[in-house]
Order: sequence, then C-alpha cells, then structure tokens
Amino acid sequence: MILYVDCIGGVAGDMLLGALLDAGATVDLSPFDLAVERGTADRHGITAVTTTVTGAAEQPHRDWGTIRTLIAEAGLPERVEARAQEAFKRLAIAEGRIHGIEPERVHFHEVGAIDAIGEIVGVALALESLGIDKVLCSPLPMGRGFVKAAHGNLPLPAPATLELLKGAPIHGVELEMELVTPTGAALVAALAEGYGPLPRMTLHSTGYGAGTRDLKPFPNVVRVILGTEATTGTISLIEANLDDFLPELAPDAAAACFEAGAVDVWTTPAQMKRGRPGFVISALARPGDERAVIDAMLRETSSLGVRVAHLDRVELERDFLTVEVAGEPVRIKVGRREGKVVNLAPEHADCERAARIAGEPVKTVWARALAAAHEAVA
Repeated sequence: MILYVDCIGGVAGDMLLGALLDAGATVDLSPFDLAVERGTADRHGITAVTTTVTGAAEQPHRDWGTIRTLIAEAGLPERVEARAQEAFKRLAIAEGRIHGIEPERVHFHEVGAIDAIGEIVGVALALESLGIDKVLCSPLPMGRGFVKAAHGNLPLPAPATLELLKGAPIHGVELEMELVTPTGAALVAALAEGYGPLPRMTLHSTGYGAGTRDLKPFPNVVRVILGTEATTGTISLIEANLDDFLPELAPDAAAACFEAGAVDVWTTPAQMKRGRPGFVISALARPGDERAVIDAMLRETSSLGVRVAHLDRVELERDFLTVEVAGEPVRIKVGRREGKVVNLAPEHADCERAARIAGEPVKTVWARALAAAHEAVA
C-alpha cells in the first residue's frame, strides 16, 4: 500500500496523525500511558481531524538516548519502532548540526515533550495499522517570519526544519507563520522515499488532518492519499555506455541505483567505439525516482551522461503472504492479474536464512516454500 502525503497547508506531527486517523488508522499509545484525543475542524469547508496527545502531566526535556530507550522498551512492532527511531535520529542529527554539538548530547526541547513522542510514535503506529509499505510526499510550503523556541526567536523556516529537509523540494509562501514544524519535517524525512506529484495508483481512501490555525489563502490541512500501485503506467529507462569503467565496480553502481529507488538494474556487454569492449548499465525507475537514479548512476560510474526513455509498463497486482518452512517464516511475493493469482515467488533471502538454520540446501527450502504457497492460495 502506498501513502502520498499532500502538504496543502504544510505538515506537523498532529496534522499528519489526524489525517491518518481520518483515513481509517487506529492507534494505541497505552505503552506510553498516553491517548490521542480526536476532534474535528472546518478548514475552507473541509472537515479535517485534529489530534491532541493526552495523559502526561510532565513535559521534561529529554536527550536522544532517553527517547531511544523509551521507544525501545515500549514493545512496539519492529517496523513501528524502526520508523519512530529513525525520525528521532534525524532530529538529533539536525539539532546537533545547528547547535554545534554531537547528536548524543542533544537535549530536545519542544520535540522532546511526551506529546511529540506520542505524535511520532502515533504516526508510525497508524502507518502500520493501514499496511503502508511506501510513503511519498509532495513539495512542502514554507512560511516566513520568526517562531519562539527554547533557544530564542528563530527564523522561519526553522533551522532544524531546513536541515531535516535537505534534498526535498520546498517553496516559499507569503505567510508569517510556521507551516512545517521540526516534528513534521522529521516524519517526512524519515518516512518519504521520494517527493513529487501524485503517483499513479488505484485509490483506496483519503484523510485530512487540520492545523491549529484557519488560514485565509488556503486550507491549513495535510491530506493523505492511500492506494495500491497502478498496474499500468510510465516507467523510465535510464542507461549509460561504459568503456572506461572497472567491471569490479559495476555491482556497487547497481546497488547505488537500487538504493535510489530503481525497480531493476542490469548490465549488458557491448562493443564500443574503436572496437573497445565495454558494457551498458541500465536501470528502470518510476517517475518519482527518476532524478535520484540518474544522480546515482552519474555519481557511481565514469559516464559523462545518461540517456532516458519513457516506456509504458504493465505490472501484476502484488502483495505478500508468509509460509513456514523448517520452522522459519518465508515471504512469498504474490502476483495477480484481475484478481487471479498468476505468479508466486519465494523471497530468496528468506530461503537462504531458513536453509542456513535448517542445514538444508536453498533449493530444497525454495521448493517447499513454493509448494506451501500454492497450497495457501488454492
């Protein structure tokens, strides 16, 4: 499931949490002795959800280590904990850079209060309850002016917010107020795999979260749009000819393209000019990841340029199921066409792990996983 964060009026932790609740998420903050108080607000005729984290009498300033421990000991699902920890890690690094101290020495002020912890963990829990595997985000609007903080009056956008959003597309808005808070920026930076326009998807649901102020120029809301990846659409083919590049470095270049969001990467032997032996490195990327993959290919190879073609692509509808082989879980990628299962593929890394633990050949585990998957979908 894909989540697109549409920052119409900016983004803050309470706004994003409200939008996810409006989209159908459920959140349980009882491990922190907290609860989410839900309300509604009208923003330019749009009914949006407001949220307030309640239950904590004290709002102490905490360092990064204390917050890390608090989250780690809460017994959260693995992906929830990882997402929450990543948001606070990015906050610590950003605050440390702004104030000239090591991240471990950072004492959070506004974002160290228990309500902000509830918002960040609450968003991570909400994503998990909705089954969100991928988050994308729109460009972010930025107000100007000043905001009062523990360190004094800070210029807007706040320094930590800008530090967190390096690499993200932003644009100025003629409003003297904070539209993107450090908490909102940390969540977007930690969760979003890319930025840009709304991707192709099959729409499932939407949700709106309201900011505390009612702005005149536009609705002060963040909107979340949930869906599954479209089975048809455009994909970018990015290629470079290489005749002066060490073949030993080709796997590193491919790995960098994958990390940048490439759907697939491969190399093809080729004869270059003057009869030189060489190869072509090719990558497929969705439109939102095209720029990042181009940058990775240029950075990691010796090429002075790449060529880009836009192709139509038809994909199977995809999801996962999990089977058990030799007492170990193995994920199965399920491909469907118009609702009918047409392909089953065990995840090789899971087969390797299960084979290593069971002392069996990988091919044996793979075959048993595939048989179990066929039985599960029969």
